[in-house]
Amino acid sequence: MNAASPNASQTARQRARAELTREIKEAARRQLAETGAPQLSLRAVARELGLVSSALYRYFPSRDDLLTALIIDAYDSLGEAAEAAAAANGTAGPRRGWRAVCHAVRDWARANPHEYALIYGSPVPGYQAPRDTVAPAARVPLVLGQLVRDSCAAQAPSSAGTAAAPPLPAILAAQAAIVAGAIAPGVPEPLIVRVLIAWTQLFGMISFELFGQFVGSADPADDFFDYAIEQMIAYIPVIG
Repeated sequence: MNAASPNASQTARQRARAELTREIKEAARRQLAETGAPQLSLRAVARELGLVSSALYRYFPSRDDLLTALIIDAYDSLGEAAEAAAAANGTAGPRRGWRAVCHAVRDWARANPHEYALIYGSPVPGYQAPRDTVAPAARVPLVLGQLVRDSCAAQAPSSAGTAAAPPLPAILAAQAAIVAGAIAPGVPEPLIVRVLIAWTQLFGMISFELFGQFVGSADPADDFFDYAIEQMIAYIPVIG
C-alpha cells in the first residue's frame, strides 16, 4: 500500500486545523452570549472543548487574538449581508438598494445580537483593535457609499436640501473629504456628511432596539424603523 503523499498529509493537517479553529470560535461565541466579551477566557474555551490550554494557544496566542478573529468574522458576516442586499436590489434604483441594505443590517443584528454587541457595543476593557479590523468594518459604509456614488454618476447631484444648509466647518469638511476618498470618491463633501448622518442613524436605531432603549416608546420598532429609513432616504438628495 502506498504511503500518503506529503501534500495529502499537509492537506489533512490543514483541514484538521481549520476545523478546530472553527470549533474554538464557535465555543467563544457561546461564551460571548453567556458572559459577554470582557469575560472571554481562553481557559474556559479550552475547558469546554476538552483541550489543555497550551493546545489552544497554538491557535490563538492570547485572548485578544481570539477577540480579533471574532470581530473580523462578525464584520465580514454583516458586510456580506449588506453586499448581498445591494446586489439583489441595487439595479432597481438607489432608493430600493438603500432600503434593502438597511433592512439587511437590521436583520443580521437581530439574528446575531451578541456578535453585534461585540462590534457596536461597549468597548472591551484593555482591548485595542488592530488594523486588521479596519477593512472588514468598512464593508457596510462602502456599500452605502457606492449606492450614492452610482447615483451621482447617473445624474447631476441635486442641490435640493443642501443649498440652504450652513457651510461645513473646516474640520468637518476635511473629515468628509477623507471619508469620501475612502468610500465614495468624487461625491461632494456636504453629501458625504449626509451619508454619515444616515449611517449613524441606522446603527443608532439598531442599537437602541437591541439594547432595550425603545421600551415604552417605539417598541416594537418595525414601523419606526421603516419610517425613519424613508426619512433618511429623503435626506440624501441623489437617492431620495
